[in-house]
Amino acid sequence: MRASRLLSVLMLLQTRGKLTARQLAEELEVSVRTVHRDLDSLAQAGVPVLADRGVTGGYRLLAGYHTRLTGLTADEADSLFLAGMPAAAAELGLGAMLAAAELKLLAALPEPLRERAGRVRERFHLDAPGWFRATEDTPLLAEVADAVWTQRRIRVTYRRWRAPREVDRVLDPLGVVLKSGTWYLVAAVPPDEDGGNDDKDGDGERVDGDGTPTGPRVYRVGKILSAAPTGAGFERPPAFDLAAYWAAWTARYEAEVYRATATVRLSPAGLVLAPLRLPPAVSRSISDGAGSPEADGWVRARLPIESVRHAQGELLALGPELEVLDPPELRAALARAAGALARLYDVAAPAPTSA
Repeated sequence: MRASRLLSVLMLLQTRGKLTARQLAEELEVSVRTVHRDLDSLAQAGVPVLADRGVTGGYRLLAGYHTRLTGLTADEADSLFLAGMPAAAAELGLGAMLAAAELKLLAALPEPLRERAGRVRERFHLDAPGWFRATEDTPLLAEVADAVWTQRRIRVTYRRWRAPREVDRVLDPLGVVLKSGTWYLVAAVPPDEDGGNDDKDGDGERVDGDGTPTGPRVYRVGKILSAAPTGAGFERPPAFDLAAYWAAWTARYEAEVYRATATVRLSPAGLVLAPLRLPPAVSRSISDGAGSPEADGWVRARLPIESVRHAQGELLALGPELEVLDPPELRAALARAAGALARLYDVAAPAPTSA
């Protein structure tokens, strides 16, 4: 652990130039006293660490000095696919490894390219979660991810939407996916465990026509209540492509969820609000299929809905900027909801005040 930290100190000084002991301590999440001890150890090992005194002082390497100790460990190399996503790397338990890998890569670059990489980091940032939603708590994500990396079979307790709510599963974890701030596990059910899992239609999981589980399935990591290794490994399907599977699964999931359509009218303000307040699949259907504006500026569109009850809650978010034309039962449901709101807020208007 200390050897890794000493190398990180060296990489930081080589890639960033002069740094104070406090800046190094914050980067490495250690005390300033620990940093001073590490710098003394580097100096005793022959590394030319120079200390500049004064207000603008700090520690730096002798001009022209470069270490050749920039080889990546296996774990650091594994973390590189999350470069630019430090929050996701930290959730997966790879934050420290990603930071070390990035330092080593920067140290190995010639100076012009190192400066260019620094400018990219300063100017571009990826923020995965959507607006106005809290990130789902996933205390077991690191354990699940470790099972994916090491190809170890796990036994989980999972909370699903239908009874019985809590079920036990034995899974071969094939991959994890971050979708709009929510983590999902793609896993296969071992053939010898299929009957024991007794999962006919779980949380978005794939089933065939007669309800028998088939192929990989998808689980929300936030709904995994416990996860423990079984002690057994597994072989990944040789042709399994996580990205291709996820693209096909999401397309199928949306098609299965949205089983009906509604015809609506939207005001100009409603068209602006729809992408902010409606699910992506719904707002996308509006932008792709909206008709020409009518005389009052409103447009007609057809949009997918899960059910009348679910659509009522979603479409109320646009208030008077959206009118449902069809189906009649959805229009009636919104009318009842609007009437209930009117009765709830039916208070006497305040008397006008004199100027």
